[in-house]
Amino acid sequence: MVDQASPSTRDEDAVLQRQYLRALSSFEGIQLSQIEVRNILSNRLNYAIRTGIIILGAIAFSILILLFTLTTQVSRISDVVANMNEHFISVSTKMDKISVHMNSMEEKVSLIAVIDENIASMDKNMTYMDKDMNSIQSAVSGIRTNLSRVRDNVGNIAVSVDQMNMEMQGMTQEMHRMGKPARSMNKMFPFP
Repeated sequence: MVDQASPSTRDEDAVLQRQYLRALSSFEGIQLSQIEVRNILSNRLNYAIRTGIIILGAIAFSILILLFTLTTQVSRISDVVANMNEHFISVSTKMDKISVHMNSMEEKVSLIAVIDENIASMDKNMTYMDKDMNSIQSAVSGIRTNLSRVRDNVGNIAVSVDQMNMEMQGMTQEMHRMGKPARSMNKMFPFP
Protein backbone atom coordinates (compact mmCIF):
# COMPACT_ATOMS: atom_id res chain seq x y z
CA MET A 1 0.00 0.00 0.00
CA VAL A 2 2.77 2.25 0.79
CA ASP A 3 4.55 1.42 -2.41
CA GLN A 4 1.72 2.39 -4.51
CA ALA A 5 1.40 6.04 -4.87
CA SER A 6 -1.13 7.90 -6.77
CA PRO A 7 -0.24 9.13 -10.22
CA SER A 8 -0.73 12.68 -9.11
CA THR A 9 2.02 12.43 -6.55
CA ARG A 10 4.30 10.89 -9.12
CA ASP A 11 3.74 13.80 -11.44
CA GLU A 12 4.41 16.18 -8.60
CA ASP A 13 7.60 14.32 -7.75
CA ALA A 14 8.72 14.53 -11.34
CA VAL A 15 7.98 18.25 -11.45
CA LEU A 16 9.80 18.70 -8.20
CA GLN A 17 12.71 16.67 -9.54
CA ARG A 18 12.85 18.86 -12.63
CA GLN A 19 12.66 22.01 -10.59
CA TYR A 20 15.38 20.69 -8.37
CA LEU A 21 17.59 19.93 -11.37
CA ARG A 22 16.86 23.39 -12.79
CA ALA A 23 17.73 24.99 -9.47
CA LEU A 24 20.95 22.99 -9.31
CA SER A 25 21.92 23.95 -12.87
CA SER A 26 21.12 27.65 -12.25
CA PHE A 27 23.09 27.58 -8.97
CA GLU A 28 25.99 25.97 -10.80
CA GLY A 29 25.70 28.65 -13.51
CA ILE A 30 25.73 31.36 -10.89
CA GLN A 31 28.80 29.82 -9.27
CA LEU A 32 30.54 29.53 -12.64
CA SER A 33 29.68 33.11 -13.55
CA GLN A 34 31.01 34.27 -10.16
CA ILE A 35 34.24 32.36 -10.78
CA GLU A 36 34.48 33.92 -14.26
CA VAL A 37 33.83 37.40 -12.84
CA ARG A 38 36.49 36.77 -10.19
CA ASN A 39 38.96 35.67 -12.86
CA ILE A 40 38.20 38.76 -14.96
CA LEU A 41 38.57 41.01 -11.90
CA SER A 42 41.82 39.29 -10.87
CA ASN A 43 43.17 39.74 -14.43
CA ARG A 44 42.19 43.39 -14.37
CA LEU A 45 43.81 43.76 -10.94
CA ASN A 46 46.99 42.12 -12.25
CA TYR A 47 47.01 44.50 -15.26
CA ALA A 48 46.42 47.47 -12.95
CA ILE A 49 49.24 46.36 -10.63
CA ARG A 50 51.61 45.90 -13.59
CA THR A 51 50.63 49.28 -14.98
CA GLY A 52 51.11 50.87 -11.55
CA ILE A 53 54.54 49.24 -11.23
CA ILE A 54 55.50 50.55 -14.69
CA ILE A 55 54.26 54.05 -13.79
CA LEU A 56 56.10 53.95 -10.45
CA GLY A 57 59.25 52.79 -12.29
CA ALA A 58 58.94 55.72 -14.71
CA ILE A 59 58.44 58.11 -11.79
CA ALA A 60 61.47 56.65 -10.00
CA PHE A 61 63.54 56.98 -13.17
CA SER A 62 62.47 60.61 -13.64
CA ILE A 63 63.28 61.33 -9.98
CA LEU A 64 66.70 59.74 -10.50
CA ILE A 65 67.31 61.94 -13.56
CA LEU A 66 66.11 64.98 -11.59
CA LEU A 67 68.47 64.17 -8.70
CA PHE A 68 71.36 63.72 -11.12
CA THR A 69 70.57 67.06 -12.74
CA LEU A 70 70.34 68.76 -9.35
CA THR A 71 73.71 67.35 -8.25
CA THR A 72 75.37 68.61 -11.43
CA GLN A 73 73.75 72.02 -10.98
CA VAL A 74 74.91 72.15 -7.35
CA SER A 75 78.46 71.32 -8.41
CA ARG A 76 78.32 74.07 -11.05
CA ILE A 77 76.99 76.54 -8.50
CA SER A 78 79.80 75.61 -6.09
CA ASP A 79 82.36 76.16 -8.88
CA VAL A 80 80.84 79.57 -9.65
CA VAL A 81 80.92 80.49 -5.94
CA ALA A 82 84.58 79.42 -5.75
CA ASN A 83 85.37 81.63 -8.77
CA MET A 84 83.51 84.51 -7.15
CA ASN A 85 85.55 84.04 -3.97
CA GLU A 86 88.76 84.19 -6.02
CA HIS A 87 87.57 87.39 -7.72
CA PHE A 88 86.63 88.89 -4.35
CA ILE A 89 90.08 88.04 -2.99
CA SER A 90 91.77 89.69 -5.99
CA VAL A 91 89.53 92.73 -5.62
CA SER A 92 90.37 92.99 -1.91
CA THR A 93 94.11 92.81 -2.65
CA LYS A 94 93.70 95.52 -5.30
CA MET A 95 91.74 97.61 -2.81
CA ASP A 96 94.59 97.20 -0.31
CA LYS A 97 97.03 98.40 -2.97
CA ILE A 98 94.76 101.33 -3.74
CA SER A 99 94.61 102.25 -0.05
CA VAL A 100 98.43 102.14 0.09
CA HIS A 101 98.60 104.43 -2.95
CA MET A 102 96.02 106.74 -1.41
CA ASN A 103 98.14 106.99 1.73
CA SER A 104 101.18 107.87 -0.37
CA MET A 105 99.06 110.45 -2.21
CA GLU A 106 98.06 111.96 1.13
CA GLU A 107 101.73 112.19 2.03
CA LYS A 108 102.45 113.91 -1.28
CA VAL A 109 99.55 116.28 -0.79
CA SER A 110 100.85 117.11 2.68
CA LEU A 111 104.06 118.21 0.94
CA ILE A 112 102.02 120.90 -0.82
CA ALA A 113 101.92 122.78 2.50
CA VAL A 114 105.71 122.77 2.50
CA ILE A 115 105.67 124.06 -1.08
CA ASP A 116 103.27 126.82 0.03
CA GLU A 117 105.71 127.76 2.77
CA ASN A 118 108.50 127.86 0.20
CA ILE A 119 106.38 130.06 -2.03
CA ALA A 120 105.65 132.36 0.92
CA SER A 121 109.36 132.58 1.64
CA MET A 122 109.91 133.26 -2.05
CA ASP A 123 107.39 136.10 -1.84
CA LYS A 124 109.25 137.48 1.13
CA ASN A 125 112.47 137.17 -0.82
CA MET A 126 110.86 139.01 -3.70
CA THR A 127 109.86 141.84 -1.42
CA TYR A 128 113.37 141.91 -0.09
CA MET A 129 114.63 142.06 -3.64
CA ASP A 130 112.34 144.99 -4.36
CA LYS A 131 113.64 146.74 -1.32
CA ASP A 132 117.17 145.92 -2.38
CA MET A 133 116.53 147.29 -5.86
CA ASN A 134 115.15 150.48 -4.38
CA SER A 135 118.11 150.77 -2.10
CA ILE A 136 120.41 150.15 -5.13
CA GLN A 137 118.80 152.99 -6.99
CA SER A 138 118.97 155.26 -3.99
CA ALA A 139 122.49 154.36 -2.88
CA VAL A 140 124.95 153.90 -5.73
CA SER A 141 127.79 153.47 -3.31
CA GLY A 142 126.39 150.19 -1.96
CA ILE A 143 125.68 148.68 -5.39
CA ARG A 144 128.37 146.00 -5.15
CA THR A 145 127.34 144.77 -1.75
CA ASN A 146 123.65 144.86 -2.66
CA LEU A 147 124.37 143.03 -5.94
CA SER A 148 126.19 140.28 -4.07
CA ARG A 149 123.18 139.97 -1.72
CA VAL A 150 120.82 139.92 -4.68
CA ARG A 151 122.95 137.23 -6.33
CA ASP A 152 122.84 135.20 -3.13
CA ASN A 153 119.06 135.58 -2.90
CA VAL A 154 118.64 134.69 -6.58
CA GLY A 155 120.82 131.63 -6.05
CA ASN A 156 118.62 130.58 -3.14
CA ILE A 157 115.54 131.14 -5.24
CA ALA A 158 117.02 129.11 -8.10
CA VAL A 159 117.85 126.27 -5.71
CA SER A 160 114.32 126.42 -4.31
CA VAL A 161 112.82 126.47 -7.82
CA ASP A 162 115.01 123.52 -8.85
CA GLN A 163 113.92 121.63 -5.76
CA MET A 164 110.33 122.52 -6.55
CA ASN A 165 110.73 121.34 -10.13
CA MET A 166 112.23 118.07 -8.96
CA GLU A 167 109.42 117.57 -6.44
CA MET A 168 106.79 118.41 -9.05
CA GLN A 169 108.35 115.93 -11.50
CA GLY A 170 108.43 113.29 -8.76
CA MET A 171 104.81 114.02 -7.90
CA THR A 172 103.84 113.81 -11.59
CA GLN A 173 105.54 110.44 -11.96
CA GLU A 174 103.99 109.21 -8.71
CA MET A 175 100.53 110.40 -9.78
CA HIS A 176 100.95 108.64 -13.14
CA ARG A 177 102.11 105.46 -11.38
CA MET A 178 99.27 105.68 -8.87
CA GLY A 179 96.75 106.22 -11.63
CA LYS A 180 97.56 102.83 -13.25
CA PRO A 181 95.55 100.75 -10.73
CA ALA A 182 92.64 103.17 -11.00
CA ARG A 183 92.72 102.92 -14.81
CA SER A 184 92.85 99.13 -14.65
CA MET A 185 90.04 99.21 -12.09
CA ASN A 186 88.01 101.40 -14.48
CA LYS A 187 88.63 98.86 -17.24
CA MET A 188 87.38 96.07 -14.95
CA PHE A 189 84.46 97.98 -13.43
CA PRO A 190 83.55 100.90 -15.71
CA PHE A 191 81.56 103.59 -13.95
CA PRO A 192 78.70 105.25 -15.87
